[in-house]
Amino acid sequence: MEKLNILVLEDDKLAQKIMAAQLTGHKLDMAGDLKSALGYLGRDKYDIGFFDLMLGADDDYSGLKAIKAAAEKGIYAVVVSSSDSEDIIDRAYELGARDFYAKGNEESNIADIIRKFVQNRKLDAGTDVFESAFVTEDPELRAAVTEALRYAPTDLPVMILGPSGTGKTSLARIIHDRSGRPGAFVAINCSAYTEDLLEAELFGYKKGAFTGAGEARRGRLLEAHKGTLFLDEIGTMSPNMQMKLLKAIEEKTFHPLGSERPETSDFRIISATLEDPKDLVARGRMRFDLFQRVQGYTLKLKPLSERAGDLFPLIRHFTRGGRRLSFTAEARAMLEEYKWPGNAREVKKFVDLVCCGPEGRIDGVIAGRHLKPRGFSAAGAPEAPVPAAAPRPAGGENDELYALALRDGLQAALDKLAEEMILRNLAENGGKRTKTLAGLKISTRMLYSVLKKNDDGGDDDR
Repeated sequence: MEKLNILVLEDDKLAQKIMAAQLTGHKLDMAGDLKSALGYLGRDKYDIGFFDLMLGADDDYSGLKAIKAAAEKGIYAVVVSSSDSEDIIDRAYELGARDFYAKGNEESNIADIIRKFVQNRKLDAGTDVFESAFVTEDPELRAAVTEALRYAPTDLPVMILGPSGTGKTSLARIIHDRSGRPGAFVAINCSAYTEDLLEAELFGYKKGAFTGAGEARRGRLLEAHKGTLFLDEIGTMSPNMQMKLLKAIEEKTFHPLGSERPETSDFRIISATLEDPKDLVARGRMRFDLFQRVQGYTLKLKPLSERAGDLFPLIRHFTRGGRRLSFTAEARAMLEEYKWPGNAREVKKFVDLVCCGPEGRIDGVIAGRHLKPRGFSAAGAPEAPVPAAAPRPAGGENDELYALALRDGLQAALDKLAEEMILRNLAENGGKRTKTLAGLKISTRMLYSVLKKNDDGGDDDR
């Protein structure tokens, strides 16, 4: 813990003991009256000052004078007072107070004040995040990211919008690193799981909670205790899963699958989505109450095609500490004209490819060889599609699935297809589950879900 120089102005002896106990480990001066406080301020330099306002039964808020003196010296002035009328709060902030708290919850409030102060000072004095962690020279994006980092030491939820490859996960990790939270950064891509698997992944499960749950597993919510839970593609969650997550966010408690005992986790939420969350709400794909709970501070990351001047700083960043590259004028023009539909992630892949080649001087031929991703033109626009085969005539083997998709949605048809493929493979393997798990590369949970639905345990041969 960083040791700070702190001044406390407090006339009550019991309150002095409480404050001293919460500030153990810091260099602390305790003033019991205004004269002593002004004397300390005149002699010494402090990082933070905690000020009571009424110093005695008949005092007329003389502590306000100490706030003014502290603010003039650049001290972070915090009011901790039993007097919290709107008029007094306004006067304190007008005189230079940075925070105002009512007495009675010092243990929580003081720890939070110290943490935010330390993290914000690191942000102000540390290395430039835009040169080392989140590379951009775009003024508008820099302003948005800087503002987001101001909320890093708080518990405020953050929602990050933007196309794939723009750095949403990287920014979420940066915010966590500057939060001062001692727990882990735990990331999960919600679009990579079915509803049942996502519930098990987030909440965890007890041994025997379902067929195949041979061992208990901690969920991501518990792993993120005292840390940050990053939910990428949060808009892909089912409405039922969103409701369960909302309850866990609001109450900080949840039940692992198969457990009657609740678990507690103090996690901070950062979320991300490719789509406009307001549009997701309007279309019924995101619950409005969940949207309200996770949006907090919202920022949008622009695609690389709208960030003039960021391409070559990104290339330099991705080659830092390794092989450096040189580009001919032709190659530079080609790279700058290209739209980079995969954004920074695509730039990283391009750099990895050319760095593995024999030439360090990249000309137009070499750049063009590695530049165009499959399905995109050199300008970054989708290429004309290859003509498809003639439609399958009515009565084909997929007509039933197609009808199911039209009636119940595409996901229902995909689930049905997966079920049929699993049962077919299991039959071809003589009912041996391990061969089916390995052959289809599916999870145990998915296999047992199909078996349970079809009331078939399969052969238990290993």
